[in-house]
Amino acid sequence: MQDAGGRIAEERSVVIAGPASDGEIASLDGLYRAGASPAAGAVLIAPPHPLYGGSMESPVVTEIAFAAARAGLASLRFDWRGVGASGGTPSGEPRDHDADYLAALQHLADTHPGSLCAAGYSAGAAAAARVAMRAPRVTSLLLVAPPTAMLDAAALEAFRGRVLLVAAEHDRIAPPDALRALAERLVAARFECAAEADHFFGTGLAALGRAAAAWLAAEDSDEVG
Repeated sequence: MQDAGGRIAEERSVVIAGPASDGEIASLDGLYRAGASPAAGAVLIAPPHPLYGGSMESPVVTEIAFAAARAGLASLRFDWRGVGASGGTPSGEPRDHDADYLAALQHLADTHPGSLCAAGYSAGAAAAARVAMRAPRVTSLLLVAPPTAMLDAAALEAFRGRVLLVAAEHDRIAPPDALRALAERLVAARFECAAEADHFFGTGLAALGRAAAAWLAAEDSDEVG
């Protein structure tokens, strides 16, 4: 939330009760920031692939969290199992990514009364999309550079909430033309492409943040697309 001077609240560490990992319940490490009001919506942000250095300290994940704050929404970003202070062993299995994302989503749903937006970057975006299909409280999706091979296009077409798909102009992992074509098939989707950026957003991070903040600010309005 913001104080009387309009400053954005600091993030605070949270421990998320994670799923079973190697036969044990492993907790996940997260960072939570409150929204502008207790009733504000909240965004859950998944990092990129854990076997390729993906963590909640990713500049893209951090930028999405800050965009949520600028839009007045709460946010929770977390580390996959076996990454950072999260327990367990790192995994490349989509089912494990989904289980971790679902655990973080349940934590947010249990502690936050407002609407929920499922968000993520790269493989994390794909996990967010998969889990959102079976999470009724998720009303919107913010997907940054999701590899189309990891997405279920038919399931996304059945999603009736708002969707923001953000691509990078020179992305070979999540080609912008493929994401644009997917957005055109969805009910209420907006497509944004960061000029001169590649999959890692060494360039284009500010453009991504502006697009995400503007779209998230409309989360509780009647605007779609």
